[in-house]
Amino acid sequence: MSQPTSITQELAAAARGFVALVTGNRRAADNFDFSQRGLVGSFIALIVASVLTAFGPGLLGVPSEPGTATRSIILGASLFVLQLGVVYFVLKQMNRLDGFIPYLVADNWISLFIAVLTVAVLRLVGAGDFTLLAIGILAIVVEVNIARLIVTLAPMQIVIFIGAQFAAQFLGVLVLASMLPGATAPAV
Repeated sequence: MSQPTSITQELAAAARGFVALVTGNRRAADNFDFSQRGLVGSFIALIVASVLTAFGPGLLGVPSEPGTATRSIILGASLFVLQLGVVYFVLKQMNRLDGFIPYLVADNWISLFIAVLTVAVLRLVGAGDFTLLAIGILAIVVEVNIARLIVTLAPMQIVIFIGAQFAAQFLGVLVLASMLPGATAPAV
């Protein structure tokens, strides 16, 4: 992708990348900036996603206990660090560390779009089980397509890559939720 000149252009390009990942378009990587500047922009998107996930439902009038947003941010940040460690380890074992920064950039941007979509759906439809399941399935499809189209892993590598992330996230939620009273898994 040519270097975007503003965060707005980077956001628009990443939105096109999100749509490309949802649809399985092989040119999805063309929409993300994998340079150092793009990495920084993706972390800005991740921070916005974290704030939106933590505070968005409350701003929409969804009742919650005091401290829920703070616990959500702590849990989300902890799970993110755990996920990065697992992704780095797995890619290193596969001799594919060249895919770490592209994965990180795409995943950070996707977190923003999933957070926006989740808050929008909560606002329009409410937090039903079917709605949350549909968003979860969408997130899994996008994660598989990041592994397939951005990191360019082989099919069995994708299975190991995604499986390791799920296992780490599951164990992380169990351990961290027990350490943070009242904490639940973040929506994104």
